[in-house]
Amino acid sequence: MLNGGSVAVVVVTIFFNFMIISTEAVLDMSFPKFAEPIPNVTVTVGRDALLACVVDNLRGFKVAWVRVDTQTILSIHHNVITQNPRISLSYNDHRSWYLHIKNVQESDRGWYMCQVNTDPMRSRQGYLQVVVPPSIIDRETSSDMVVLESTNVSLTCKARGYPEPYVMWRREDGENYRYNGESVNVVDGEILFITKVSRLHMANYLCIASNGVPPSISKRVQLKVQFPPMLTIPNQLEGAYIGQDVSLECHTEAFPTSINYWTTERGDMIISGSDKYEAVSMDSGYKKYMMLKIRNVSPNDFGSYMCVAKNSLGETDGVIKLEEIPAPTTLRVTTTIPTLPVKKKAKSRFPDRQERGGVDQNRVEMDSISESDFEYEYDDIMSSRSPSIKNLPGAYSVGNRCFEVGWSSMVNSVFLLVTCVVVLR
Repeated sequence: MLNGGSVAVVVVTIFFNFMIISTEAVLDMSFPKFAEPIPNVTVTVGRDALLACVVDNLRGFKVAWVRVDTQTILSIHHNVITQNPRISLSYNDHRSWYLHIKNVQESDRGWYMCQVNTDPMRSRQGYLQVVVPPSIIDRETSSDMVVLESTNVSLTCKARGYPEPYVMWRREDGENYRYNGESVNVVDGEILFITKVSRLHMANYLCIASNGVPPSISKRVQLKVQFPPMLTIPNQLEGAYIGQDVSLECHTEAFPTSINYWTTERGDMIISGSDKYEAVSMDSGYKKYMMLKIRNVSPNDFGSYMCVAKNSLGETDGVIKLEEIPAPTTLRVTTTIPTLPVKKKAKSRFPDRQERGGVDQNRVEMDSISESDFEYEYDDIMSSRSPSIKNLPGAYSVGNRCFEVGWSSMVNSVFLLVTCVVVLR
């Protein structure tokens, strides 16, 4: 337990400590205070930067800007101290203090301090980040290259910037290409290494560098692959008849570009532009299409023709044989269609007869029957059916059947004639 004297000492101590804390609090409230932290600033090289420092209750104290890493005083209150002409100062209401840096350089990247000359000193810091868009280092990057087919080739691309750029390679035409045994569209990295390069690799390639700071940049590198001529012939044997026009075709590939021409089997070079021959050639990159047109083929034109391709690495040729084939024949057919009179409802001259006991009593002579004795139906003829015959003289009915007597051969002839007319139509 504490006696009276000890209690008094404790009370006095607490009182004095409270007074000290209260005094410091009062003094602290009377000192300048930073209203907000200094924000970090990111700016692209070449642009202007602005750092802000806001101080409340500054009263008679002064504000200074200092470069932290070099401990360089840039400004004190209203005055710029540094000799750097790109740095300036502005302020507002004795509260906001702004540090201006024009045309920012990479060397300006770092920490900046805003301080107030209190005792002890009070300060805040902000970081200036300077970013740099990518650029390609030409002296360390490959230029256009010419290589032989089946050799190895390496394309290099060096770039700089801040942050460090990402580099990739792709074809300018956007097509895929073979790389390490795979079909790819983009290859990452500064080096594009192609083993056993082929003519299919011949193209313009783009080295593209980017780091998130616009703009990205690219450089074109043209890769040319040399190889001797190669030749293909769609049809090695062609046929034509006398008087016909015929075309011979040939496809070649070569780089450097080849010299192409046609020869006869005797080795004579064929000159285009005559009435007999017309030679056509069309280029598409390292590919070339050749066509020889021979007009009005004669017996002397049959034989072998050769297409030839040459460049500095070699030459090749191919043979197309032109043979005679029979001329097509034309078959001319002339058809005569007989005319058959068609009548409607032609009535018989013979009235209905009663049966008189036998066939012999109803027999009629053939020369007594004319065409009016027959009743033709037009629709029967057009529908390829036999004509209807009614009330035929010399015929008699038994139930629903009609039997022809004596003149059946004539009815058959008429029916055959009508059938032929319908078929020929």
